[in-house]
Amino acid sequence: MTADFLTTYAWVFWLALILIFVIIEVSTVDFSFLMLGVGCLGGLISGLFGAPWWLQVVIAALLSLLLLFTVRPPLLRALKRGGDPARSNVDALLGMDGRVMEDFFEGAGHVKLANGETWTARLSSMTEDRPLIEGERVVVTAIEGATAVVIPVERTAE
Repeated sequence: MTADFLTTYAWVFWLALILIFVIIEVSTVDFSFLMLGVGCLGGLISGLFGAPWWLQVVIAALLSLLLLFTVRPPLLRALKRGGDPARSNVDALLGMDGRVMEDFFEGAGHVKLANGETWTARLSSMTEDRPLIEGERVVVTAIEGATAVVIPVERTAE
């Protein structure tokens, strides 16, 4: 009686699982739950063709695993391929030019970067300790908290 009940109403179980996996997939966009949902669809279809419930489970599991390891990786690569190559946040500040806003005192001062932001700055330990004067050009080499670490741009003969 129990085996007949499971075989007869397995389609409800498969539909519920497919619905749950699709809802989770929409919120994660990781393609893992989509592959599990398609595997459950395989279990549902095999049940519609009269397969016993235990064979439906085996088909769903094998199909899910096959899809997870063969179809999911190329889908993830295709999804990530269209990413924005522009740097943002701290990465966008590294290498940016700036101008000293006020003379540096004891290796620290303020610089105005090319993007218009004014930052507290200190001279990088990679350079010789020398005073930076107002208007001198600098380049950001690192960001440490709210402080830009800068080096002076060497003047070239014009």
